[in-house]
Amino acid sequence: MNVDDLRAWSSAKDEPRWLLERRIRALELAGTLELPKVEKIKLEKWDIYESGDYKAENAWSGLEDAPEVVRGLVASPVKGGLIVQFNSDVVYTKLSESLAAQGVILTDLHTAAKEHEALVQRYLFQAVKPEEHSLSAAHSALWSGGVFLYVPDGVEVEAPIQAIFLNDTSGVRFAPHILIVAGSNSKIIFVDNCVSSGDDVKVLHNGVVEVFAGAGSKVQVASVHQLAAATTDFTQRRAVVLADGGVEWIIGEMNNGNTASDTKTLLQGNGAVSDTKVIAIGTGNQKSSYTTQARHFGRSSVSQMITRAVMLEEATAIINGITKIEKGATHCDGQQTERVLMLSPKARGDANPILLIDEDDVTAGHAASVGQVNAEQIYYLMSRGISRREAEYLVIFGFLAPVISEIPLEGVRGRLQDLVESKLGRS
Repeated sequence: MNVDDLRAWSSAKDEPRWLLERRIRALELAGTLELPKVEKIKLEKWDIYESGDYKAENAWSGLEDAPEVVRGLVASPVKGGLIVQFNSDVVYTKLSESLAAQGVILTDLHTAAKEHEALVQRYLFQAVKPEEHSLSAAHSALWSGGVFLYVPDGVEVEAPIQAIFLNDTSGVRFAPHILIVAGSNSKIIFVDNCVSSGDDVKVLHNGVVEVFAGAGSKVQVASVHQLAAATTDFTQRRAVVLADGGVEWIIGEMNNGNTASDTKTLLQGNGAVSDTKVIAIGTGNQKSSYTTQARHFGRSSVSQMITRAVMLEEATAIINGITKIEKGATHCDGQQTERVLMLSPKARGDANPILLIDEDDVTAGHAASVGQVNAEQIYYLMSRGISRREAEYLVIFGFLAPVISEIPLEGVRGRLQDLVESKLGRS
């Protein structure tokens, strides 16, 4: 897309001038910046150069218009809120009347930029900046659809807010941007599912999640991706947490295609807390990179990161954990664990724990392991009359269970259990 096309498209969306100007600057940057550096991954060989064409979709009058794959993901009745993006457009939004009355906002990002301009302008692309690399710039220029979720100071939302991003057409633009702003002493649970309808759908998912957690707020973000083998998934997740606030990431990487995800929390305030749990299963010749990061600025801030990945067949995974404690961030505690289990001689896994400590009065630690499935465990289970396939499943599930069991959201926990079984060919 050139600048003239971008102007015409933005005008058709009736976007404010400041947003168009940001898009144009980002588009210019995209042509000058390099690809992101992904450890031990040759990103230039992936299908990451075509952002796709914008595909307009008609709004749904209700969920009866939704494909079965969407209806199967929706908890009924919708108690908190639900927003659905189909290819390039948001087609359905529902927010409970009680939450709307408390000032909670749930809408697509185009609408938010017009109706809640000051809020969006203040926060949009302040955590993931367009100048970081070419894919950030491309996303900043071309994002469409997206989600804006705002929770005012002191409002506690108990029922989850759910988002579904569905792609069923090759070659379309699929670049949703999620912007979550949680006020001081607020509480919110956000759950997103990113899915393909069809095994041969070929697109680039260039997605961004930005979370701003106010002082004393508690934000849970659960994200499950299940995209087709021909789809490339590049996702950046970023949270900024103020004093005594907390962000919990729960991430299920269940794609069938090449995947690079980077989940980073900036602990800006004193007493800020982050907790990141990632589980992943790779199959076929899938190549994946899963990076989790915690950067401590505030004193007495705490971070924990746990990643467990299972690689089957010829799949490859690079697991990076980075804990950075800045000078002056005293009494911090940063812990991380990365473990990779390989079930095939051709599968590959690499765990890279990194601690970058610029302050003395802190606690930090890491643990990492990469290995094949324990043959003695398989033999023991088979000696009890269990088939090899079932024995391998039990070992894998036992490997992932410590992470899955800690997921506090029952719906997400059940969904991940189902996806694990599906990826392992048990359903």
